[in-house]
Amino acid sequence: MEDTTWRTRGWELCGWENILVTEMGRSGAVFASSLLLLLSLAAFSVVSVVAYLVLALLSVTISFRVYKSVIQAVQKSEEGHPFRAYLELDVTLSPEAFQSHATAAMAHVNHVLRLLVRLFLVEDLVDSLKLAVAMWLMTYVGAVFNGITLLILGETPPQIDKLCFVQIDHYVGIAREQTKSLIAKVQAKLPGLAKKKPE
Repeated sequence: MEDTTWRTRGWELCGWENILVTEMGRSGAVFASSLLLLLSLAAFSVVSVVAYLVLALLSVTISFRVYKSVIQAVQKSEEGHPFRAYLELDVTLSPEAFQSHATAAMAHVNHVLRLLVRLFLVEDLVDSLKLAVAMWLMTYVGAVFNGITLLILGETPPQIDKLCFVQIDHYVGIAREQTKSLIAKVQAKLPGLAKKKPE
């Protein structure tokens, strides 16, 4: 239950679900930091971005620790380590939690592996041809955009699809119907492409 609540809260935060003033600041911070990360990855290598992030985090924590130590020395107080509450937290992963996450991940990996084997070993010719056409189209997309640019474009506020959901859904439905009818016509003309019926 707790995992679902955190997952829901995370999606609401990243997906701009809550439009309350208090939540807007958090959503804006998540949006700005993830956009900054994506722009950094577009300009620098992953190693450089990770190194700069670690250096930034260390400079903040070391500066805060030194500041608190100086304040304690000047005021002659014995507050102790400023991060003591966080240092005493138990951050270990229990075997049960690890096992549940590993089982869930294993189910997804197995599904993807079965799908890849089915597509690349041409169990169904039509599905393999769909993948080939999609990858061929992606070569043109890749010639215009790199992966980071696509991620930045995908980072735009998800409210756009909510505002135009009815129109988007309508046109997606039309495209699906036309694609299904085209595939049915091709399969009717070429008997070798007919899908196997499940036994």
